[in-house]
Amino acid sequence: MDDYAYVNGKKLRKGFTTGTCATAATAAAISMILNQDIEEKVTVSTANGVEVTMDIKDPSFGELTASAAVEKDGGDDADATHGLLIYSTVTLLPDSNDIEIDGGEGVGRVTQKGLKCDVGMAAINPTPRAMIEKTARQLLGTNCGAKIIISVPGGEETAKLTYNSRLGIVGGISILGTTGIVNPMSEESWKASITIELTMLYNQGYRSVVLAPGNYGEDFATNVLGIPPHRIVNMSNFVGHVLKEVQRIGFTRVLMVGHMGKFVKVAGGIFSTHSKDSDARMEIIMANLALLGAPVELLEKVDQCITTDAAGTLIEEYHYEEVYQVLVDKMKFRSERLLRNRKPEVSIDVVTFGTEAGYLASTQTLEEIAEEWT
Repeated sequence: MDDYAYVNGKKLRKGFTTGTCATAATAAAISMILNQDIEEKVTVSTANGVEVTMDIKDPSFGELTASAAVEKDGGDDADATHGLLIYSTVTLLPDSNDIEIDGGEGVGRVTQKGLKCDVGMAAINPTPRAMIEKTARQLLGTNCGAKIIISVPGGEETAKLTYNSRLGIVGGISILGTTGIVNPMSEESWKASITIELTMLYNQGYRSVVLAPGNYGEDFATNVLGIPPHRIVNMSNFVGHVLKEVQRIGFTRVLMVGHMGKFVKVAGGIFSTHSKDSDARMEIIMANLALLGAPVELLEKVDQCITTDAAGTLIEEYHYEEVYQVLVDKMKFRSERLLRNRKPEVSIDVVTFGTEAGYLASTQTLEEIAEEWT
C-alpha cells in the first residue's frame, strides 16, 4: 500500500478504519486459540484487498477464548477515533459452524430504522462485518463456529464527537470502513455520513428534508422556526453535493436554512461554500444592490466589509433591506436549476438570517414554514 496521500500539496499519512482494526484483532484472537501462543503482529487484507500488518495490543488466550486489541491509527486524518483500542474477544463454538458477531462496550447500538444495520444490532457496518466473518472463516475452516465480540473502551465518550447521535446510534462508536483505508483530510467520509442520515430519513418515510450548513443554521431552524431537530440534516459546506444526493435518494421537498454569510454564495451559483474553495460574498451583495439602484457610496462601503453582518448594518442604514428577498429568490432559483433535467423534480425553499439581525428573508412566509415544516 502507498502509505501517503497528497492533499493540497501536503504529504499526509494514510490510516486504517475501525473495521480493519477489528478484523486484525479478530485474526489475532483466533490464531492465539489455535496456536496456544501469543500473537504480537498479524497480517490481514483490507476490504479493498491490500495486505497490512498490524501490531497486537493486550493479547490474552485460553483453550477456547482469546482477546486482542489493535490501536486505531487514523493517519494524518482528523479522526475522532484515532488512538482507541479496538478489541475482539473470540470464543470458539466447536459444536456449531455459525459465526456470530456482536458489539460490546463502546460499540453503539442502532435505535432507528433506515440504517444498514437493523434496529437493535451493534453498529458494525456490513463491509467490516463481512471482513471479520471472512477472516474468521478462513482461519477456522467450515466445521467450527465462533462468537466474536468487538469492543472499544472509551467508545461511548468518543461517539459524542461523531455523527452517531444524529443517526440514532447510542452507546458508542460505529465500526466502519468500505475500503479499510483512511485517506487523510478526505471529505468523502463526511459526505458519506450525510448520505447515511438522508437515507435513514427517506427509509423512515420522509420525502421532505431541512438542510442547514452548520450549527448556526440548525439552531435557527430549531429555536426560531420551531422545526423538530430530527427533520434537519447538517450539510456542512457541501451544498451542491447534498442537493444532488437528496434528489438521487428520492426527496421532493427541501427547506434550506442558513446564515447569510454562507448562503449568499449560493445566490451566485457557488455550491461548495467553504472559504478555501470560494468567496464572492461582497461581490454578490454589491451586484444585487447595484441592480436595485443603490448609490455608489453604499457599494464602496460594502466592498470594504469583512462580514455579511457588517454589510447588513450598512444595508439597513441605507434602507436597502429588499436585497435580502432578491438574494433568497436567487438561492432558490440557482438550487432548483442545479437539479433540473433529472428526476424526481425537487422543490426548494430558503430561509436566511444574520447574527445580529436575526431573520432576514425567505421564499416561504414564516406562516407557511410553520404550517409545513413544524
